[in-house]
Amino acid sequence: MRLLSIGAFAHASRLTPKALRLYDELGLLRPAYVDPASGYRFYDPAQLERARLVAWLRRLGMPLARIRVVAELPPRQAADQVAAYWAQVEADTAQRRDLAAFLIASLSGRTAIMPGAQETLAIRYAARSDIGQVRETNQDSAYAGSRLLAVADGMGSAGDRASAAVIDALKPLEAALPAGDLLNALEHAVGQASTAVGSLADAGDSGGQTGTTVTAMLWSGSQLALVHIGDCRAYLLRDGDLFQITHDHTVVQSLLDEGRITPAEAASHPQRSLLLRAIDGGSVDVDTSLHDARAGDRYLLCSDGLTSVVAAAVIRDTLRSAAGPGQAAGRLIEAANAGGAPDNVSAVVADVVPLAAPAPA
Repeated sequence: MRLLSIGAFAHASRLTPKALRLYDELGLLRPAYVDPASGYRFYDPAQLERARLVAWLRRLGMPLARIRVVAELPPRQAADQVAAYWAQVEADTAQRRDLAAFLIASLSGRTAIMPGAQETLAIRYAARSDIGQVRETNQDSAYAGSRLLAVADGMGSAGDRASAAVIDALKPLEAALPAGDLLNALEHAVGQASTAVGSLADAGDSGGQTGTTVTAMLWSGSQLALVHIGDCRAYLLRDGDLFQITHDHTVVQSLLDEGRITPAEAASHPQRSLLLRAIDGGSVDVDTSLHDARAGDRYLLCSDGLTSVVAAAVIRDTLRSAAGPGQAAGRLIEAANAGGAPDNVSAVVADVVPLAAPAPA
């Protein structure tokens, strides 16, 4: 069968030659033949079906790492993966649309009511932290209160004090909920925490760079404002499905985003604990977002000591089956310890309930 040049194949598949060269490097779409003298790539016409699938998935906005997984699946399983991805896109789009409407109304001086605000909600919560099976000290800090949920993971010889410092900087927001923008208040508190962490290092930390990560949520009415930096995570269990609502600031996550490694490779990557962002005394670059809560939602904030050992499916099933936040957090800590717990483990679980809902027995 006659092979197609890279130009002809690009035209037929609606992919650019540049994209084809990238997909070759990533192992996503290898050419059928490469001329040893010129290095020119040639493709089999039978590869057009896979190439078009890749093109269509890219038009959907699917990350390259996920495309590589989907492209290897049988058609029915691939269809299920595309459906799951698009459902998540639609959920994210709906949330951003509602937030945009709220901001437009707020900034233009009109009455701004977030969706769901007509329902009075509250949270029930629990926090657990454990030293794990290997570490000599616990450098995690976990906190849960009627408005504030937070997990921080310290590093360096003063890591325990660094993680505690960021929690202490956030606690005043629970005692006196800010009247203005929740996200700005959270970001400002993290900035103050960075100053406190910097003073710890200046005081003589000799065990390497002192710092901490943090993932925290501030509750107000029917909204949860989220601030995140590092590799602690926040998850939402809604209608039985588990969604990760934070993005790791790690070298491995950046490689995943670029499609250079697979999720399976990420799990054992030698740099999986290397951070790109943290609170270390300098300026902080945090992620912030606003989430509309629903009765029946269950939120999990956790350190990487949990997610590096316990699979997402186990986390989902544990959150589904546990009767209350305390039981859920306790079972997650137990699962991490059963898996060897090479790091400290922390989990904060919060249930969104109608305000008048009775507490569980």
